[in-house]
Amino acid sequence: MDSHGQKPFQLAVISAGTSDPSSTRLLADRIADRACELAACHGQTVTSTVIELREIAGDISTALVSQLITPKLQAAIAALGEADGIIASTPVYKAGASGLFTSFFHALDDDLIIARPVVLAATAGTARHALVVDDQVRPMFAYMRALTIPTSLFAAPEDWGDPALNKRIDRAAVEFVLLMESSFARKIRDASWDSYQHEYGSAGGTEVDVALDTDMMRLAAGGSAA
Repeated sequence: MDSHGQKPFQLAVISAGTSDPSSTRLLADRIADRACELAACHGQTVTSTVIELREIAGDISTALVSQLITPKLQAAIAALGEADGIIASTPVYKAGASGLFTSFFHALDDDLIIARPVVLAATAGTARHALVVDDQVRPMFAYMRALTIPTSLFAAPEDWGDPALNKRIDRAAVEFVLLMESSFARKIRDASWDSYQHEYGSAGGTEVDVALDTDMMRLAAGGSAA
């Protein structure tokens, strides 16, 4: 609890950028920073968990081909399951969202982020890819029944020095924070969670317990068996 007795918002920031630093992560950070500032103006505090997909690329591949959830991937899943809001940022390659980005969400339960507010963002080397967010990324989150905010964000190289990008980030942050403040996802969980079909981990880890401290899970994470 914060000094006002309120539980801080839990924010999950997902970046599919492959370089360090990356413009994809930079855009996600700018959105998160503005959301935190706006929440503070409303008397709320925010704690953020950053999920760099390049750091768990092998774990994502393992989940897709073997359905084995490694401890690193499980930690990312847990962060999403506990989040009050999600910022999802992807680079655009060959007129589409990053394969690493889409693979991560393909490895998740369909109902992990039901009704969760999500900011969708993308970066690319040319403004010709500006519609990728709404044309390709938004439908995937609609399938997962997340609550994507109306304003999507996109940045090509010429956008970084343009004040219009900050205006769009401000608008998205307002929508995002107001949706988190509504507690819509929690109300959905309380009112009708049993009406959804749940698989592993989709109810915050309460549907199926995953034993992480086993030889197999340690090996999958790149460690050694005890």
